Amino acid sequence: MPAPATSDSAAPARQTAVDKALVLLKSLAEEDGDIGVSELARRARLTKSTAFRLLGILQRNELVERVGSNYRLGTQLFEMGNRVYGPTPQLLQDRVQPYLADLYELTHETVHLAVLRGTEIVYVNRIQGHRVTRSPSRIGARLPAYCTGVGKALLAFDHDAAEAAVAAGLPARTEYTLTDPGRFHAALGHIRRDGIAYDRQEATLGLTCVAVPVLGPSGRPVAALSVAGSDHRFDPARHAPALRRVAHAASRAITTRPAA
Repeated sequence: MPAPATSDSAAPARQTAVDKALVLLKSLAEEDGDIGVSELARRARLTKSTAFRLLGILQRNELVERVGSNYRLGTQLFEMGNRVYGPTPQLLQDRVQPYLADLYELTHETVHLAVLRGTEIVYVNRIQGHRVTRSPSRIGARLPAYCTGVGKALLAFDHDAAEAAVAAGLPARTEYTLTDPGRFHAALGHIRRDGIAYDRQEATLGLTCVAVPVLGPSGRPVAALSVAGSDHRFDPARHAPALRRVAHAASRAITTRPAA
């Protein structure tokens, strides 16, 4: 356990007020709930008074919210985050959200909407299933595309991104991760042929998912939908037909509905 800081001198010598505020925001982002100022100060290696002062500035700018004596990320930060990749993810979320809800109603499992950015995927939306499954797929989270169902569903139709992923290396995240370029390319070939991708504990032990691409007006994938569950009870093939139907309907909605 790191020792609590008693002065700002424990922080890097050239750390500015902006640096310190960003460390506080990152500490808040690591938590699902709210955190007290003493714990935030310890994590940021700041004095409690400095942390309290900076949190006040962040609160005035709606980057954090105060919940009693604790703090959490604010709504303004959420709005800014939605604009990181431009309007596309928000438009996708607006148009595909009803179909993500349909998919959840059909499966009652955890469902995701994700987009490809470089060689990573970004989770745009997620609905948690009734049975909690250990997963790194928080909204806004990024994961390497090569070891996720949604990522492989998108890489299979993006040659440049797939080659960039292989060139960067395919490190094993679990014992099931495809790390051999030949086997990885073969898997992408199967996905192109069948239109469906699987992640069998390749990103996280105990987590299995099935994913399909959502097609845009050009006929190329713009996002992917997935259904995920615990490996010991989840049969991805069982949910593949429903996933295909919902993804087809979502693709039609994106293709035929004019942009707002």
